Amino acid sequence: MSELAHDPFHHLHDEAYARPFESPTLGCAGVVAMAGRRGESLAGPWNFTLDLFDEGLRQHWYRDPPEPPTAWIRPRDYDALAGQTTPVPSCWTMQQPQWRHFEGAAWYTRLIDGGAGGADGAGGRTVLRVGAANYQARVFLNGRFLGTHRGGSTPFFVDLTDHLHPGAGNRLQIQVDNRREPQRVPMHHFDWFNHGGLYREVELLRLPAVYFRRAELQLVPDGSFSRLRASLELSAPVDGVAVVELPALGLRQDVQVCQGRGTLVFEARPELWSPEHPCLHDVHFTFGPDRVSDRIGFREIRVESLRILLNGRPVYLRGICVHEDDLELGKCSTEEDVRRRFAHARELGCNFLRLAHYPHHEHVARIADELGFLLWEEIPVYWAIRFDDPGTLADARNQLQELIARDANRASVILWGVGNENADTEARYAFMRELVRAAREADPTRLVSAACLINRQAFRIEDRLAQHLDVIGLNEYFGWYEPGFEGLRTLLANSSPDRPVLISETGADALAGHHGREDELFTEECQARMYRGQIAIADTADYICGMTPWLLYDFRSERRQTVFNRGFNRKGLIAEDKATRKLAFEVLARAYRARRAREAGEATSAP
Repeated sequence: MSELAHDPFHHLHDEAYARPFESPTLGCAGVVAMAGRRGESLAGPWNFTLDLFDEGLRQHWYRDPPEPPTAWIRPRDYDALAGQTTPVPSCWTMQQPQWRHFEGAAWYTRLIDGGAGGADGAGGRTVLRVGAANYQARVFLNGRFLGTHRGGSTPFFVDLTDHLHPGAGNRLQIQVDNRREPQRVPMHHFDWFNHGGLYREVELLRLPAVYFRRAELQLVPDGSFSRLRASLELSAPVDGVAVVELPALGLRQDVQVCQGRGTLVFEARPELWSPEHPCLHDVHFTFGPDRVSDRIGFREIRVESLRILLNGRPVYLRGICVHEDDLELGKCSTEEDVRRRFAHARELGCNFLRLAHYPHHEHVARIADELGFLLWEEIPVYWAIRFDDPGTLADARNQLQELIARDANRASVILWGVGNENADTEARYAFMRELVRAAREADPTRLVSAACLINRQAFRIEDRLAQHLDVIGLNEYFGWYEPGFEGLRTLLANSSPDRPVLISETGADALAGHHGREDELFTEECQARMYRGQIAIADTADYICGMTPWLLYDFRSERRQTVFNRGFNRKGLIAEDKATRKLAFEVLARAYRARRAREAGEATSAP
C-alpha cells in the first residue's frame, strides 16, 4: 500500500476511489434549530470547476495546498482558487449554456473566516449550514474530508470547529454531484429537470458550546385546544432547565432537560391558526446562552371518518400542485417568486398547495403560515425507487426526517407525503410502511399521505398502503391519458374507502395560446374541458376531501419533446413565464368560488 500511495499513476486504475468518501454521513442527527438565528452568509462568487471524470476524488484535489503554479513541485489538473467562478446560491445548469445538461461532479471552493479560535466564545462551535445541494455533497475543510450528505432538497449541517484555523484563510470545498442513479431518491427516471449545484443559501453559524438542535411547540391534538407540548433536543447529552416563553399569553415554562432532551405539556389556550385567521405567536426557547425565537401558529388537524377536520371543523382542500422551477433561476426560489405563487393560488380560490415532488425552500412554509395556506410537503420517493435496497430506504428516511425537523413548527404544513405513483409490490409496501412509521414517530401531530395509483384489475381506489395512511392521495388523468370521463365515474362508483381521498393529481397539457376544438389535444379548450369534466364528477363522491390539479405553472421536463412540449410539462394553468394564463385557470377559479360560497351557506344555515 505504501508503494501505491506514492505511485503518481495509481488513481488511473482505482475504481474504488469514492469508497473513502461515503462516510461519515451528514443527516438528521446533526440538524440545528434555525428559528431566528442569523448566520454569516456565504453567498457570492465561489471558485468552480466541473469534474466530469471524478478526478477530484481520484486525485484527492482537496489535499493540494492552495499555492500558485509557480510554487508547484509537480503538475496538477486542478487549481482550487483560480479560474472561473459561479454564484452561490445558483444552479450551474442555469449559468452557462454549455453546462445546461451537465450531470456529474463539480467543486466549489472559497476561503472562510475561522474567527479567533474557530467559534465565538469559549468552547463555542462554528457550524456550516447548506440549505440544499443537488444531489450528493461532500464537504472538505483545510484538506480534511468532513462528511457526505445525500438528498437534493433538504438542509444539512457540518461542525467545522475542530478543523478551523484562526483568521480568514480557511479553505472550504464542497463537491456536489447531481448525476442520476438508480439507488437515489429520486432514482434516475423522473419527470422534472435535473438541476445541479449549491442552489439554496449557505451560511456559517456561530453557536455556543451547547445549542438547540430542535425547539418545537405544538398544540396537543386531543380536541381540547387547551394544551401545548414543548419538545426540545440539545447538541450534547447534558442536564439542566430550558425555558419556553409565549409573551402574548404571559406564559413562561421551565422544561427539565435530561441527557439533552426535554418534553413538557402545559395548559394554554392560544388563539388558533386557520387559513381564514392565520394567527401567529412569538415563542422563545432558551437554554444557557442559546436562545432561538419563532413565530408559530397553533392548530389541530385530524381525520374523522371521511372528513379532514381543522380545529374540529370539516375543511375541503381547494388546492393546486406546484413545482419549484423558474425560467431564469432554475430550482432556486426567491421570496418574490414564492409570494407570486401564493398570489396566483389566492386568485384561484385555493386554501391548499401540494409542494411537488420534493421539499421546497423553507420560506414557502413560513410565508404560508403568514398568508394562511395549508400545505402538503413530500419527499421524492417517485415511481420505481429501489425499494429492496436498504441504502435507498435510509436515504429516503433521512430526507423525511430532515424535512420534518425543518418545518415542525409550521402550522401551514398538514400533510407529510411519503411517495408518488409507486407500483404496489411487496418491497414497496415494506419500504413505505417504514416511512409512514418514521413520519409518525417524528411528528404525531400531522397527517400522512401518499399519491397512489388505482387497482387496475378491480378498477377501484385500492392500495395496500392505504390502511396505514390518514388520507389517500389519488393520481388520475381521466380525460387526458385515458380519453373520456366514464372511467372516472366507474372508479368512484366502485370505490368505498374508509378514509378521505384527495385527488392529488389530474390535468391535461395545453400550449398557451394554442386554440382549437375541445377534443383537440394540447389546445387550451381541451384542457378547460378536462377541468370541467373532472370537477363535475369529483363532486359526486362524498369521500373526496379536496383536489390538487396538476398544476400551477408549466415547468421543464426533458422527457417531453413533442412540438407542443419542447422540453416542458405543459399542464400548468399558467405558462412558464408565470404570467400568461390559460382558459382552465378561470374554470378552476369559478369552481372553487362556487364551492367556497356553498360551504359558507352551509355554515350559515347550520344549527
